[in-house]
Amino acid sequence: MQNFLDFEKPLLEIRSKIEELRHLKDTSENIANELTILQEKFDKTLDEIYEKLTPMQKVKVCRHQDRPKFDEIVKTIFDKFEVICGDRLFSDDASIKGGLAKIDNKNFLVVGNDKGIDIDTRVKNNFGMAKPEGYRKAQRLFNLASKFKIPVVTFIDTPGAFPGVEAEDRGQSEAIASSIKCSINVQSPIFSFIIGEGGSGGAVALATGNRVIMLEHAIYSVISPEGCASILWRSASESEKAAESLKLTAQDLLNLEVIDEIIKEPRGGAHRDVLGTCSKIKDCILRINQDFDGVSPEKIISQREEKYLTMGKEFLVN
Repeated sequence: MQNFLDFEKPLLEIRSKIEELRHLKDTSENIANELTILQEKFDKTLDEIYEKLTPMQKVKVCRHQDRPKFDEIVKTIFDKFEVICGDRLFSDDASIKGGLAKIDNKNFLVVGNDKGIDIDTRVKNNFGMAKPEGYRKAQRLFNLASKFKIPVVTFIDTPGAFPGVEAEDRGQSEAIASSIKCSINVQSPIFSFIIGEGGSGGAVALATGNRVIMLEHAIYSVISPEGCASILWRSASESEKAAESLKLTAQDLLNLEVIDEIIKEPRGGAHRDVLGTCSKIKDCILRINQDFDGVSPEKIISQREEKYLTMGKEFLVN
């Protein structure tokens, strides 16, 4: 049975009744009618819940264990994907993956966070929290794309950069800052998709694109609601209030002009229709890539610089 979130309890109750009826050997018309009524009730309840999600509920949706991850998205969207490993300095960081890819004979360079799909891959990938070698691998890939003028597609899904001592020892903050600087100077367009969590500088390091697009229930924030609540109110129980204040939803960020576009998710979230979600992302990649056909590297870089240098200026107080 599908995994349900805490606020989806009414859906779980209806689904349980549906499963009970389906396991009955009775195939009478009454049972079939009852199943139809329950399925309609399920669909209606699902619509009602997802029409009025709070920011904290969106946080839970974007963290859903079944939400599509990097590997699944890349395999579904791209016809071919050749992985490139290592930062040529220290090691290979499994939490950031990348390589050369194709869609309809169009070349792309893909980089993204990979949280993993089960406990083994999540531990191996450090739950999507990259260390310095991950960001330096991203820089290596950005430079490769720049050299051969290949459009870059990034997928962001991370709680943030890894905060451990070993990461700090190897220059975590420098690696993040260098990734942002490297992104700005790439001579080909960068299309950044926030597919789940976009946490702090760990997300910005891969999200400095010419176009930044978010899935409908993704989040993008300087800190997690729990982290914000523990700092401001000394209690993680204030996470709901923190999520409201942080303006971390795709809808808030579009209004603030931090992102350029929202991709609508299937009813009930991306995890309920992975193929449909990937199809929309693929269509978006091909559409925005056309906008940069024939555009010079100088124009691409200047557009990216202007985008980030002017961001938030209207909110400055003289």
